[in-house]
Order: sequence, then structure tokens, then C-alpha cells
Amino acid sequence: MIRIEEIPVERAQEFWEIQFEYLVNDEIVVTDEEKAYFSGREYRSHLEKLMRRRPDQLHMIYFVQDGVRIGASQYCTYKTEDGKCFLLDFWVFPGFRGQGTGHACWAALADYTAADGAAYYALNWAKEDSHRFWLSNGFTDDGKDEYGSPLMIKR
Repeated sequence: MIRIEEIPVERAQEFWEIQFEYLVNDEIVVTDEEKAYFSGREYRSHLEKLMRRRPDQLHMIYFVQDGVRIGASQYCTYKTEDGKCFLLDFWVFPGFRGQGTGHACWAALADYTAADGAAYYALNWAKEDSHRFWLSNGFTDDGKDEYGSPLMIKR
């Protein structure tokens, strides 16, 4: 069974270090400009501010199985709007990939967020393997956001 472990804003720095490594190693962030942005104070302090916001708080979480952290995610459920849960990040740590772990983590996160008011889900994707993963979990393409990034939705 996969358990969700919330990361408080006071421990956000450990998340940032893991997230940056993931973004670079998985080639989601490739340019020096992107690296500077995602490792920069402006991006991180903005999200930390959202972690303190009530309602519609940004959550940072770990996926934990048998006491071991196997992945992480960031999401925000807009309870003051229509219950959309927007996934900012979702990844399984490299040593746990390819074993159905991503699907199990998604199922755990979907249950966890639904119990907290999520009515449906949306996300952006950057790589084709991510696109296929989300399609296999029932998401469908939903156009592009204001920056031209592809969107997906699951109702």
C-alpha cells in the first residue's frame, strides 16, 4: 500500500533539491534559462506562498511504500472554484519505475485528493512518455494552456 506524506512548507527545501534533480535528469528542464528559473528564489518563494494559502493550498507530498519514499508530487485543489485538482508535478523515483508503481501512486493520490474535495484533475505534460502514462490513467487531451503547453483532464 502506498501512503501519502505531506511536506510542510518548513521542509520545502528538501523537495526543491529532489525536484530539480528530477527535472534535469528526466530532461524536462534543459536550457540554462529553465534551470535558473526552477532553481531560483522567485519560483520557489511563489510556490511556498501558495503552500501557506488557505483555502486552495498547494500541497507537496511524497509517496511512501514500506517506509521508503518512492516518488513525489505537487498539486493544488481549487475548493473555492469547481474542485479542480491541478497536478504541477508527479514522478516516481528512478529505482521504482517500470513496475506499475506510477499507476499505484496515481491511484493513491486520486483517492487522497478526492477525499479532500477534488472533483476532477488537470495537468500539463512535457514528454511523450508522460502523455502515454496519463492517457493510460484515463486522462484525455484538453488543448493548451496560455503558455502553449499541452493540457490533459480527467473528469
